[in-house]
Amino acid sequence: MAPIVSTGGDFDLNIEKVLEAWTTSHAVRELIANALDERALTRTASVMIESRTSDMWIIRDFGRGIKHVHLTQNESQEKRDRESEVTGRFGVGLKDALAVLDRKGVRVTIRSRYGVITLLHRPKAGFADVETLHARVGPSADPKMHGTEVILAGVSEADIRKARAYFLEFAAETVLESTKFGTVLRRPLDQPARIYVKGLVVAEEANFAFSYNITSLTAQMRRALNRERTNVGRSAYSERVKAILLAAESTEVAEVLAEHLGLLAEGTSCDEVRQWSDVGLRASQILNASGNVLFVTADELIRDKELVDRAIADGRTVITVPNNVRRSGPGFLYRVDEWTGGLPGRHVRPHPRSS
Repeated sequence: MAPIVSTGGDFDLNIEKVLEAWTTSHAVRELIANALDERALTRTASVMIESRTSDMWIIRDFGRGIKHVHLTQNESQEKRDRESEVTGRFGVGLKDALAVLDRKGVRVTIRSRYGVITLLHRPKAGFADVETLHARVGPSADPKMHGTEVILAGVSEADIRKARAYFLEFAAETVLESTKFGTVLRRPLDQPARIYVKGLVVAEEANFAFSYNITSLTAQMRRALNRERTNVGRSAYSERVKAILLAAESTEVAEVLAEHLGLLAEGTSCDEVRQWSDVGLRASQILNASGNVLFVTADELIRDKELVDRAIADGRTVITVPNNVRRSGPGFLYRVDEWTGGLPGRHVRPHPRSS
């Protein structure tokens, strides 16, 4: 069936307030997010982000093609039904992006088989003295075109680079472990940890041991991910980060957290173990299952130095834990008093998982 193409007209975007805090890169981020969502929903080829000249860039997907009705602010039922696959659900991001780009002097052209969309200012229908941003919809030059091509004239390579940096897909992140709540990522050297939500950066954490990509959202997180999308407060995602860590089972993640347990007394530990004591305890449990770890308190490290030195000589890793972890651990943490008695290491006790 041939596509129903637009024969032309001006479409009022009904934007009451432009996001003043948004930069050009924030707006480009939304256009990239839309393209990535379409790629995910249609299982089509990878999104292209390419330059034509030094200040002209294209963002191209190979999905179904944009229509002018997509410029409305209605929630997408398709994205709601397939929420785990996409970053957005509303048309707000696209409209906000167009308004910001217009304010920044970027010329936008959107092409698909359904038409060509450009931006202009003209009086609002019925209010000759009120000028608003409109999308001018013209006929398509290629009714057989696959996907959507967004042409941006007046953007720099730096703007594009910053926009790409918001996405996990384009970042050189290393996945350490995946859980049903999200993934634990190795924190980049000399950079703050990043909090991604379904692959999109929403916050940075200077004192987290890891970066995280949250894939299962709580209701509170959905409310917090407002139009700004950035600088989301820790209270919105802390429970999900904690759930990821309590569900993690790898020794690679546990070793880092256990190392930070030993830094609590110095005040230099990461916030994951400082804020959530059960996360440190869980890491201790996982390492304890290896049978090659000895947990001691700071007092025991001094009082039982000879025994600790002997344990190290026997090839054990000695980890200093705070007293509250020691008190929580009887029966499953392999400790000095058990080692001196020749008791075998005990297996990890399952931790109740968050939901």
